[in-house]
Amino acid sequence: MNIGEKIRRLRGVNALTQDELASRCDLTKGFISQIERNLTSPSINTLIDILEALGTDIKNFFNEEVEEKIVFSKDDIYDGNYEDFGYTISWLIPNAQKNDMEPILVKLSPHNNTKLDEPHNGEEFGYILKGKINLILGNTTYKVKAGESFYFKSNKLHYLENPYSKPATILWVSTPPSF
Repeated sequence: MNIGEKIRRLRGVNALTQDELASRCDLTKGFISQIERNLTSPSINTLIDILEALGTDIKNFFNEEVEEKIVFSKDDIYDGNYEDFGYTISWLIPNAQKNDMEPILVKLSPHNNTKLDEPHNGEEFGYILKGKINLILGNTTYKVKAGESFYFKSNKLHYLENPYSKPATILWVSTPPSF
C-alpha cells in the first residue's frame, strides 16, 4: 500500500491544501509533503491524527481498496537538478521505476550533454518539444529538432547532446526504467 499517495488522494477528496491539513494536525506543510511523497513515514499517533483530520480512521484507511492513479498533476513531478552537468530531469510519474516504462522531461542547456547511458535491454523514445539536439547512438549521430522524435533499442551506448546556442526540452521515455 502506498500510504503517502493514499493520504494525498484523501486530502484532495477533502479539498484540503497541505497547509490546511498540516494546521489541523499541528504539523508542518513540509512534513505532510514528505509523507505524501513517501520520503518519511508518520508515527502511528501522527497517522491517526492525519486520518482523523481527513475524516477516516486506521481501520477504514487500511481496509479500503486503493484505486490505481491514472492522471498525474504537476504536484506529482519530482525535479532532479543536474545543472553542474548542464541539464535537469523531471520525473513525470511518481515511482515510475516500478513500472514498465519511465517518462521524463529533460531540459538540456546549450553546449552540454546528458550522461552516457550504457547498453541495456529495452527501448527508448524521445520527442523534442523545444530546440534541437543530437542523439548519439553508438558511433552514429542523429540530428533531431522540435516536433521530431526518436526511437531505438537501447543496445548501444547513447546520450543526447546540445551543441547549439539555445536550450532544448525533450520528453524521453525509457523501458525498462533507467533514469
